[in-house]
Amino acid sequence: MTPDEMLAKARRALASAEVLAERDDPEGACNRAYYAMFDAARAGLLSLGADARPGKSHSGLITAFSLHWVKPGRVPLALGKAFNRAADLRLLADYTGSPIDERITVIV
Repeated sequence: MTPDEMLAKARRALASAEVLAERDDPEGACNRAYYAMFDAARAGLLSLGADARPGKSHSGLITAFSLHWVKPGRVPLALGKAFNRAADLRLLADYTGSPIDERITVIV
């Protein structure tokens, strides 16, 4: 996929996250918000010619995004922290059943 195609995918995931949040589905919204960030990060890495293969682990992609975008100051540190927070919330939402409705506003 090209960076533009990845960004389009990220925008669709973000739109889904907004709909799910409005429909009182915080777990679904966390999942889609995280994948919006994940796909946007992949687009950013691809645009730099960095490795953004789908086979890389989620933590590997987050680390690569930090290395190529956050550390050089291309994006604010707060965005890198939000990406990590979104990953944590997605894991809670998808695998633990822990309530997250109070914490979702951090990312959506």
